[in-house]
Amino acid sequence: MLKKLIRKNEQTISKNLTERIERAQKEQLPSHIAIIMDGNGRWAKKRALPRVAGHHEGMKIVKKITRFANELGIKTLTLYAFSTENWKRPKLEVEFLMRLPEEFLGAYLPELMELNVRVKMMGNIESLPEHTKRAINKAMEQTAHNDGLILNFALNYGSRDEIVQAVRNIVSDVQSGNISTEVITEKLFDNYLMTKDLSEPDLLIRTSGEVRLSNFMLWQLAYTEFWFTDTLWPDFDEECLLEAIESYQTRNRRYGGLKGEEVN
Repeated sequence: MLKKLIRKNEQTISKNLTERIERAQKEQLPSHIAIIMDGNGRWAKKRALPRVAGHHEGMKIVKKITRFANELGIKTLTLYAFSTENWKRPKLEVEFLMRLPEEFLGAYLPELMELNVRVKMMGNIESLPEHTKRAINKAMEQTAHNDGLILNFALNYGSRDEIVQAVRNIVSDVQSGNISTEVITEKLFDNYLMTKDLSEPDLLIRTSGEVRLSNFMLWQLAYTEFWFTDTLWPDFDEECLLEAIESYQTRNRRYGGLKGEEVN
């Protein structure tokens, strides 16, 4: 009797989720979702596990959310995997984090190919360990011709560093005569950023209850909708992502202006 009740409850939940997905897909979906994946360490601590266990569990969620975003029809998913500040963490934890791309992409690359997902990375790849670079370069090369969801990892990434590098490159191009100061605009500046081939994020999600950007895409997030949740990243699931999208779809994005009825 209990098993039947549980099975019936699961079927009801599944039906409700399916209906919510169908409703969400009828509305305007965010084209580009960016996620600050936070809370792996706290998830592990709550279970008396080492911090690396939380990172490993978090890697499984990356797979789950990538699949779901792809099924929904999201065009770009950017995941903040490792910041330029994360090098300050304990050596063993950093070494473990640098092995995760190799493990994730090594095991998941065939499915990414099957899903038509294209892997990209933004950040300073040259400062990464050789084994990490090999795994990332292999994934980017093998998925380069896929034209489905773009899975963009922000790895060894810091937005202030990105902006400083962009300014340096613009100054260099001005000094070499490639451009003049008169042509420097926001649009031109965009072309010097690591995201020059991507649209700006429509929706930013941060997990674990923290309400800050932590040096993530400071330029690109100027008009992005933010959604924060207390859920720790290893507990984040398809329903959480759907809830964030549903919240996004209720918002009126004005980009500093007014719309229709507000003008009158």
